[in-house]
Amino acid sequence: MKVKDAKEITGSLTRTSKMPGLSYSLPAWECKTGSKLRKVKGSVCASCYALKGNYTRYKAIKAAQYVRLKSLQDARWIEAMTAQVKRSTYFRWHDAGDVQDLDHLNKIYEVCRQTPDTKHWMPTREAWIKDHLNSKPANLVIRFSPPMIGQENTTWPNSSMVVTEGASCPAPSQGGKCGSCRQCWNPAVKVVSYGKH
Repeated sequence: MKVKDAKEITGSLTRTSKMPGLSYSLPAWECKTGSKLRKVKGSVCASCYALKGNYTRYKAIKAAQYVRLKSLQDARWIEAMTAQVKRSTYFRWHDAGDVQDLDHLNKIYEVCRQTPDTKHWMPTREAWIKDHLNSKPANLVIRFSPPMIGQENTTWPNSSMVVTEGASCPAPSQGGKCGSCRQCWNPAVKVVSYGKH
């Protein structure tokens, strides 16, 4: 499948200025767990970055996210996503939004299997995914993100957390970019911490 045709099916991918490759974005308004956590004071989702800034400033961004969400129902989604992702060395799932259900997760797993030369990273707040880590492809790092600021979780093979000080993510001191850092994609790095923003 040609990339042009793939984009017609799934919508285009996201190219953020921070990361070393492409990423995939869904509307944060549709997060299953996040939509509940937004109402909880002190939770990471209460000040979700994907519900402000450019995500809301430009109507086209939100519209594109909803196109991607709807495309999950298309039977050609796996093939179309594979066509777009396969040339990427690094790929991030969900710079906004999260996994919708088990069918969505299994589709992501299949795209990862069909792009073995790509290193995939996916943060999530969907705790039920832990029951499906045994079938996770080796080239995908899933980092569980606990709901509260300052909360750490070490029961998953990989996780992340939001902190108010002492973040391990170097991006803020590197002009907001990953630079040469790849710890999010590195399965040997158990916990990555990000500064609250």
